[in-house]
Amino acid sequence: MSAKIKNAHLAEVYEEVLTRNPGEPEFQQAVYEVLESLAPVADKRQDMVQAGVFKRLVEPERVIIFRVPWVDSAGVMQINRGFRVQFNSAIGPYKGGLRFHPSVNASIIKFLGFEQTFKNCLTTLPMGGGKGGCDFDPKGKSDAEVMWFCQSFMTELYRHIGQFTDSPAGDIGVGAREIGFLHGQYKRIANEVTGAMTGKGIPYGGSLGRTSATGYGLCYIAAHALAAKKQDFKGKTVVISGSGNVAIYACEKAQELGAKVVAMSDSNGYVYDEKGIDLKLVKEIKEGRRGRIAEYAEAKKGATYKADCTDIWSIPCDIALPSATQNEITEKDAKLLVSNGCKCLAEGSNMSSTADAVAYLVGADIIYVPAKAANAGGVSVSGLEMTQNSTRLPWTAEEVDARLQKIMLDIYNNIDAAAKAYGMEGNFVAGANIAGFLKVGESMMAQGAV
Repeated sequence: MSAKIKNAHLAEVYEEVLTRNPGEPEFQQAVYEVLESLAPVADKRQDMVQAGVFKRLVEPERVIIFRVPWVDSAGVMQINRGFRVQFNSAIGPYKGGLRFHPSVNASIIKFLGFEQTFKNCLTTLPMGGGKGGCDFDPKGKSDAEVMWFCQSFMTELYRHIGQFTDSPAGDIGVGAREIGFLHGQYKRIANEVTGAMTGKGIPYGGSLGRTSATGYGLCYIAAHALAAKKQDFKGKTVVISGSGNVAIYACEKAQELGAKVVAMSDSNGYVYDEKGIDLKLVKEIKEGRRGRIAEYAEAKKGATYKADCTDIWSIPCDIALPSATQNEITEKDAKLLVSNGCKCLAEGSNMSSTADAVAYLVGADIIYVPAKAANAGGVSVSGLEMTQNSTRLPWTAEEVDARLQKIMLDIYNNIDAAAKAYGMEGNFVAGANIAGFLKVGESMMAQGAV
């Protein structure tokens, strides 16, 4: 790691994490990044140290690992491994997405659940932190195969979730199709129709504005951070990694705010369009036919494609919105972005930057908004979906967006105030971690030794 944890108690907590969680680099990285910024809190709050809050915080309340057997179209039995980590329920039912991707393992799900705990605290909604998923890859599978897999996955998961216990949503590899199959199987087994799943289709309990929420929220909080420096999106050049849900709607909102988005990517490579990304074409390729981003350059005159998605950060820009996957920005990428004139980096993907990149960005002359604050829009609208399900009253898209804008403003104000209160003005990494920790930590203390 880039530096040592300055508080002795937190350094001890981290050493215990390393011992208890060997071979889990993503989880170790997420814990380190949080504990490092909480040192001033631990110095002041000996009551939390004595109550073991920091030690409890890094240990998930429950980890569920299960076999997922299913038969493919050729009649061959397939076996995948499913996960659900219920990390912290101090402020509400566990809430967090399901990720279907070959890279899924215990370390990734634990890091995501840990991050989710803080993110959900920042939303101001009563949601605890959780995350789940499977090493299943939906790409290249027929709709029938995805349905068979989802039904097997939910046949085990259903016993661990519910609207007052744990409410999963989507993540990488889990979109409207997968949520529909998962919800249908839950309803079939549990014999009830509740808000146990969010991200549902509009006809059967979903919320307007959920699909665009993470991308829109990312731009809203970036706009607030820019406004504090007397800047905005208008006329700015933007680079967005990814071309999934988050990236597409971050592009849409950035364009609405007057920016020119010039590059997007997928796992194979990236496209550069100097005139500005044609979002209608991107949606047609990625949402319409689940194609590859390379098709954009084939269809759009003047656009270029490079078969190396990691090189996207070499493109000069004013605003960078990483929205693909964890650790996609290295220290080298961060330095290149800053040297090329980037003024703002807000994370749309979870833990977009490596530990060394974070250390550099925090010390650089750049606005840097970490994922747990910047991409909280999605889970915020998931929480609003739960509210609508509970009241049986759907809201208009305008009502949902107004609430989302208010939540993202509150998040910005809270992380800004927390950073200032602990003598780290402008350090939104510390601000997000401290603001989230204080809420969950106080709740844990109030509830005793749980």
